[in-house]
Amino acid sequence: MRALIVSDRLTYCEDYPMPDPPPGEALIRVTRGGICNTDIEILKGYFGFRGVLGHEFAGVVEALNPLPGSAPHVSVGDRVVGEINCVPCDSPSRNAFERAQDPARNTLGIDRRDGAFADYTVLPIVNLHRVPDGVDDDEAVFTEPLAAACQILEQVHIRPTDRVAVLGDGKLGLLCAQVIAAGAPCELTVVGKHATKLEVARRRGIRTTYVEAAPLRAFDVVVECTGSPAGFEHARQLLRPRGTLVLKSTYHGLPQVNLTMVVVDEITVVGSRCGPFAAALRLLEQKRVDVRPLIHARYPLSQGDAAIEHARRPGVLKVLLDLT
Repeated sequence: MRALIVSDRLTYCEDYPMPDPPPGEALIRVTRGGICNTDIEILKGYFGFRGVLGHEFAGVVEALNPLPGSAPHVSVGDRVVGEINCVPCDSPSRNAFERAQDPARNTLGIDRRDGAFADYTVLPIVNLHRVPDGVDDDEAVFTEPLAAACQILEQVHIRPTDRVAVLGDGKLGLLCAQVIAAGAPCELTVVGKHATKLEVARRRGIRTTYVEAAPLRAFDVVVECTGSPAGFEHARQLLRPRGTLVLKSTYHGLPQVNLTMVVVDEITVVGSRCGPFAAALRLLEQKRVDVRPLIHARYPLSQGDAAIEHARRPGVLKVLLDLT
């Protein structure tokens, strides 16, 4: 089968071995992939990953290998998306939030499990979610990052009187801003550098400002989505004392952080990663979040190198891989 492989570099392969779903897992024919900032960081050495790249996908169930006595909630032919944290079938983890932190987990396309930038991938059946009929594949491929945005509201109570900043106008920042606007009435501002990206938020009725104009020590909650090691310190400077800093960025490298001021200002730091797929799919189905303006380009899988290079360009949002 076709696949994009990470070794010392990114390689397109046409004869990669077809995966065989072990007990409790499903074989999925991938129709769409989404290039994420984490994929770009992996190519710089993040997590030391080797194998098939990619964790944002939409696809169709081709085969099921259920555990004896189980009743799968999906069927062959269903369009699905999948949670990326995978645990052994005998794991005591009972739900997605526990699987996300299970010490025995591996992670699709990130840590010790081949990913989704291939004709086929395998995932535990419990990780799969049916895609509603009103959500097409271009929209469904955003489910994983949109779920990560939804996780903010699972972790942090945002009051109507709070001043909230989303720092970063990239793919994840714009999704986080839309989720907060849909679910937590507050004084919300997206802080960024790019006029065209900020315009996406403005069209959704969300206030925006440029980085250099954002007031310091003014926000109750700052969601850091820059993808840059410098983002932590900038986010801290935007926070008022006793504010809450939500970290969404993952990157290869170590940030320079003034931890003394974290202590002095009594800042709460919240790491925020994967989130609820059901909530993300509901937002897509109800059209409460609009992901289409984030799609900047699409490429066939055979042009994976060009797709990654396009995704690296300044100002570019989501680049899709079309596997149909």
